[in-house]
Amino acid sequence: MNKIMPLFDEEYVKDFFRREILPLYPIYSDIESVSIRPYKKMIWTDTYHVVIGYKISFIKSAGEIERKLIVCSAHSEEPRENVYKAMDYLWRSGFNDGKIEMPRPLFYSPEFRGVFYRGLRGENILRYVKDKDFDRVEKKVILAAKLMARLHETPTKDWVELNPGSSEIISVIPGVETIKKEMSQRFFGRYDSDIAEAYDYFIKQEKEFLPHQGDLCLIHGDAHLENLIDTGDDGLGLIDFSDFCRADYARDLGSFLQQLEYKMLTKGNDPLRGEEFKRLFLHEYLAERKIIMTPELEKRISLYYNWTMIRTTTYLFLSHNNEPERAVELLKIAMENIRSNKVKI
Repeated sequence: MNKIMPLFDEEYVKDFFRREILPLYPIYSDIESVSIRPYKKMIWTDTYHVVIGYKISFIKSAGEIERKLIVCSAHSEEPRENVYKAMDYLWRSGFNDGKIEMPRPLFYSPEFRGVFYRGLRGENILRYVKDKDFDRVEKKVILAAKLMARLHETPTKDWVELNPGSSEIISVIPGVETIKKEMSQRFFGRYDSDIAEAYDYFIKQEKEFLPHQGDLCLIHGDAHLENLIDTGDDGLGLIDFSDFCRADYARDLGSFLQQLEYKMLTKGNDPLRGEEFKRLFLHEYLAERKIIMTPELEKRISLYYNWTMIRTTTYLFLSHNNEPERAVELLKIAMENIRSNKVKI
């Protein structure tokens, strides 16, 4: 049996949480029940990648019941200890202020190679794009800009790099060589030259930009609509810290802008509104940080925009529910941008 399977057994989880979570909450005397909901359940013979939600009914000392959402993110090949440490650093730095929110880290389990944390309740922003609730999307795009600005200004004095491989394009998981190999094997070399050309361009451009940067800042590393949670009218939450690292803040901007554009096109069916939202996000972010847009910053954002487009392309090619026709179309656009050295933000 795969070692992760006990985390799907209610009685095991109750005993596990009694040991690991009750000591963190002295106001609770016991756990009445656990409801288990898998958000991601990819389990093979010996390996796994899971995200599991647990609705826990805690018993308070006076007998009242209080319910909380606990989430586990576990990966057999990518231990989540660094995720826990990144979340803990942000939490201790005061990133969570009631309006801008993040999950509260609880503990890391070496046994399951998983991080456990208090979940955020609410819909991700992609849901509003799909529902064509563009007034809500606009409001949350403004908050997203403020959230990213706050993240990028988080002090790094005591930061110890946890994900050095995530700081540069060349080594971001799963790594350039792994992507090239999987694409070549799956499609018999048909796209090898394009993928190689794209990554050679990205790596060269990033190496030219990075030495000229001042102090790099903490970035999310995977900024897109599904990682932003609507926690209330004036609130927004950030989740998934797997790629959290110190790097160029332009990477978060380029990634978010590309994904916002792409989702507004494919899920919202309104590319014109998508362009409006992109301009709004960038304007609000720059204003929040009092940064002036320069040609050099435009090029950096564009670099990461195009890189994210290629990442989206390879995902569409290689994912379980792959969409090769859409991937080919997106690859063509990305290569046109790269070959023309076009600034696209």
